[in-house]
Amino acid sequence: MTRDNRVGRLPYHFGDPKITGFIGTHQPAIWMGDSGYVAGMPGVGPVRTAEADRGLPYSHGDERSAPDRYTVDMHPAPGQTLRAELTATSRVGVLRLTYPRNTETNFVVQATRSGITGNVHIDPAGQEISGYNPDRQDGNLGPFKAPGFKGYFVARFDTAFAGYGTAAGATRYDGQADRTDQDVVGYVRFPAGTVTVTVRIATSFISADQARANLDNEVPDGQGFDATAASTRAAWADKLDRVHIQGATADQLAIFYTAMFHALQYPSEMSEHGRYYSAYDDKVHNGVSYTGYSLWDTFRAENAFLTLFAPERVDDMATSMLQDYQQGGWLPLWKNITETNIMEGTNADSIIAEDIAKGFHGFDLDLAYRAVRKDAMTPPDDDTTLWYGDRQQGTPVEARAGLTTYLKNGWVAADHTAEAGTRTLDYSYEDWAVAQVAKATGNTADAAYFSNRSANYKKQYNAATGFMQARNLDGSWAEGAWTEGDQWVYTNDVLHDVPGLIALKGGDASYSDWLDGYFAGGHNNQTNEPSHHVPYLYDYAGRPWRTQQLVRRIAGSNYHNAPDGLSGNEDCGQMSAWYLFSAMGFYPVNPASGQYVVGSPFFDKVTLDLPGTSRPLVISSPNAPSSPYVQALSLNGRAITEPFLRHEDLTGGGELDFTMNTAPQAWSATTTPPPPSVDLALDRPVRMINGNPAANWGKPTENAVDGDPSTMAQSTGSAPWSLQVDLGATTTLGRAVVNPDWENYPVSYDVEVSTGGTDWTTVASEASSGGTTGCAEHGVTTCGQIHTYTFAPTRARYVRLSVNSWVSARTGAPADGYGWGLREFEVYAPTAAGRGGTGTSVGRR
Repeated sequence: MTRDNRVGRLPYHFGDPKITGFIGTHQPAIWMGDSGYVAGMPGVGPVRTAEADRGLPYSHGDERSAPDRYTVDMHPAPGQTLRAELTATSRVGVLRLTYPRNTETNFVVQATRSGITGNVHIDPAGQEISGYNPDRQDGNLGPFKAPGFKGYFVARFDTAFAGYGTAAGATRYDGQADRTDQDVVGYVRFPAGTVTVTVRIATSFISADQARANLDNEVPDGQGFDATAASTRAAWADKLDRVHIQGATADQLAIFYTAMFHALQYPSEMSEHGRYYSAYDDKVHNGVSYTGYSLWDTFRAENAFLTLFAPERVDDMATSMLQDYQQGGWLPLWKNITETNIMEGTNADSIIAEDIAKGFHGFDLDLAYRAVRKDAMTPPDDDTTLWYGDRQQGTPVEARAGLTTYLKNGWVAADHTAEAGTRTLDYSYEDWAVAQVAKATGNTADAAYFSNRSANYKKQYNAATGFMQARNLDGSWAEGAWTEGDQWVYTNDVLHDVPGLIALKGGDASYSDWLDGYFAGGHNNQTNEPSHHVPYLYDYAGRPWRTQQLVRRIAGSNYHNAPDGLSGNEDCGQMSAWYLFSAMGFYPVNPASGQYVVGSPFFDKVTLDLPGTSRPLVISSPNAPSSPYVQALSLNGRAITEPFLRHEDLTGGGELDFTMNTAPQAWSATTTPPPPSVDLALDRPVRMINGNPAANWGKPTENAVDGDPSTMAQSTGSAPWSLQVDLGATTTLGRAVVNPDWENYPVSYDVEVSTGGTDWTTVASEASSGGTTGCAEHGVTTCGQIHTYTFAPTRARYVRLSVNSWVSARTGAPADGYGWGLREFEVYAPTAAGRGGTGTSVGRR
């Protein structure tokens, strides 16, 4: 850790210069709080107990990481190196420390921070520091206050103590072995000449004795650091080595296996060798339990990934949710030790339906149906009086907030309940999931009822605007009421009945055209979950080549082999699960159905040795890296003509053979695909002229040619800036597309070309680029518009968007401190008819 973690801030920040500790953290995501954490830190010289004083310098060149260990060289003083090696089991962290020679050596264990009272106890004879931390950083959320909660720990050293003490912050009490206080710390000194020390820190939510038992069970005395690391490496290899990839770059391999590493971490084990603490009823129970249920995120693809790669845990994970139902009255929404009431919807309904659809029956199905039926039929307490806003404190379990008005009218009333637009759509999908559980448990009448009710999404479609729209109690249309999205995103939020959505939008062609506008307008946001399934919806509308094109583009723009390689929060594995499925060539649009929608496999060959299957699944797609379009598909020699696969198609193993092509193909299409169109500027070298790239804002110049309109290039100054692209070779050009930000956009500009980069010819000019289309949704009358320019065929290597003036749509004048924004700049050959379409010299796409 390089700083204290808390809600909104993780303990490791890439830009910090010092390491302040190694934390046994239970924090599953940046917006969630940690629970019962403990931190340890080695030191040289005088003991420094305060977090602000004990940091040691390091550089990223001093770090090495792998699934089984992390190693860092810290530098207490010039010429000194203190090496820390960290490995772990599920409930025990192991630190092997190599101190500089001829120095005074010590180790600090911090149990709590300022404002939190905890305990440390030092046992010199047993060479242990034990204690507890009662802090739940988001304990203010949700109705379950868990008064008995504590995170217990036992730190056991392989080296005798030469001295010890306790502290409250920076105030030390040398020689004292026990302290209950705020900001409480225990510390030990080692004998002169000590160089190597190994400390094992075990944690428990049950007791210090259980933490000690966890230590003895998982890393017993006599088991060395290397043996523990080897065991941990073997556990990871059992999963990571089940995928063999051919035809990937080194960066792609790093992205893929890192994604697996992320997707296999949550939900995380909360039980401790047959027992678990429940924060719902503040008691210890027998059984298996999990926490870190970010269900609003993970029901989409993360759970589907677990059903393939960790099937041995699926039944227990479902049972864990049912235990939460028994002890707390409801299935979890966002469980972080206990219910936090974050996000909306009862997405556990989807996960239980998915598990059943995929043949997992090792949990109480009748209890599962009672639980999901309660979600669907019982409004939460005070449903008619509480707003149930995000992170609203002092509320009961949120469950399906607004269910009272949903049961009455078929929609959640936006003037009575927060996020009503999203809730209505999600409750419709969850009704469909409940219907599947009812069917599986023999409740046929209920199954029909909930299946019919799942059509409620249609009541939120405003045919006059072509968008989904929230409604007030009296049926009038309302504005907003979405969860982390807008009307563009949520118009596509009908996971269980895409054909019904397409019918509302006027059929395949009309819906496909609407989707084209959605993507061209930059409305797709891969950084957040509601957009994740949308590129796959073209498959349902008969234009699968658009799905194939888009998943490649989205993956290339949002996943990189870098410390900040994900464009959005990991969200407990969902961000990575999207990449994993997309790279393999399919994605679970409706996860509760057990069906996968075909996309475009990224690699020549992927072999999946899935757990519990009798034979591997070999996904062959020769030339896929350079050929994104599917020409044909077969499973074990049987031709597949529609873009859908079943879960059993994957777990049955065999040969899934893709024939790939460089151009859009007619496979599974209901209309003729267009001729190939190549954006010549895509991912080409690009530079900003007369501006400073806003790379630190996440808006580098490269975003203008990354093929993803959801990203943007911008400058950090308000002067007009221009853009120059090197196409790599002289070629014939005939069309350019300028896709600006809606808010800050260029008004007057020229499109110029050159063969050598010195003499420029203007091929298109714009005097007033603003327009009115789509501006009202942003609360303005005029805003930036997408323009396509066709011009006489011209030979050139360089293309320049030379901007003369720009404005803010909100003020009509340039804004101070930052420049205009460019989503995409595209260049095409004269006869191409692709992303920009054809048309007049200046036209709105």
